Amino acid sequence: MLLDIDKVSRIYPGAERPVLNHVSLRLDACETLALTGESGSGKSTLLHLAGALDHFDAGEIRLDGQAYSPLDDAGRAALRRGPVALVFQQFNLVPSLTVAQNLAFHARLGGRHDPAWTAHLAERLGLGALPDRYPETLSGGQQQRVAIGRAMALRPRLLLADEPTGNLDEATGDAVLDLMLELVAETGAALLLVTHSERIAARLSRRVHLTKGDIR
Repeated sequence: MLLDIDKVSRIYPGAERPVLNHVSLRLDACETLALTGESGSGKSTLLHLAGALDHFDAGEIRLDGQAYSPLDDAGRAALRRGPVALVFQQFNLVPSLTVAQNLAFHARLGGRHDPAWTAHLAERLGLGALPDRYPETLSGGQQQRVAIGRAMALRPRLLLADEPTGNLDEATGDAVLDLMLELVAETGAALLLVTHSERIAARLSRRVHLTKGDIR
């Protein structure tokens, strides 16, 4: 087991009910899991907790046996610059950096930059001819491929993706998902992907559904 989310709750101040209510979820190495549910069901919150972007109020999360709750801010940041990487619906590229610089950005921060691996990712993602381009000159599909490459440059154990095709048309989204699935299979990473799309969820090896903060 790679990721163990054990009876986790998240309660925002002033809310009438918990966003997540004692949710448990387990993900094995190399597994791909789709997390579905209606808007407001807690999907993105759960993903953010798994990525150490937010704090939970009860329960525990472990990655390879390492508990999240004792980690300080530096420890949580180190987790996101090493074994955990994230891709969002908004591409979140650094506008002042070129494609090549964006691809290497997180890996450099984490001291894990491998130029040969980054170059390989650029070619696999169809970005080999665009190293000096800036994000504003790229299509949406190209920007999301840069975002995926930036995440995979870390060689993460766990890739977290929040609606990664949500801003793309269907054909472009399918192509981006194909590349993501190929790369996690190549590297042995696990993938936890939030999506509203039943069609996309069906492409992954397993699916769970959140309803009002509970797994169904």
